[in-house]
Amino acid sequence: MANNKSALKRIQVSERNRIRNKTYKSAVKTLMKKCLSSVEDYVHQPSPESLQEVKNRMAAAYSKIDKAVKEGVLHANNGARKKSRLARTLKKAYFQVNPPQPESAVS
Repeated sequence: MANNKSALKRIQVSERNRIRNKTYKSAVKTLMKKCLSSVEDYVHQPSPESLQEVKNRMAAAYSKIDKAVKEGVLHANNGARKKSRLARTLKKAYFQVNPPQPESAVS
């Protein structure tokens, strides 16, 4: 147990920060899962509405990740990696639904 006032205060501060960090991390995980599930829904039933839903959820996830990085909850590279994984998943799904058209040979 802490023996002086400053050590007691550090314990209180670190507990407060731990709870704040936990809420940010939990929110990021939840938003990422929702984004990935909406991408799956888009692959199974492609429509402009479902694509818009994916983009809205991705924007929300990006925003929360950026806020977590800004607060120091996540390292900048960790946040960038999470955003990259979301973007890569959407790109892969988009091209699975809309395969690129081969260019016609022009002579």
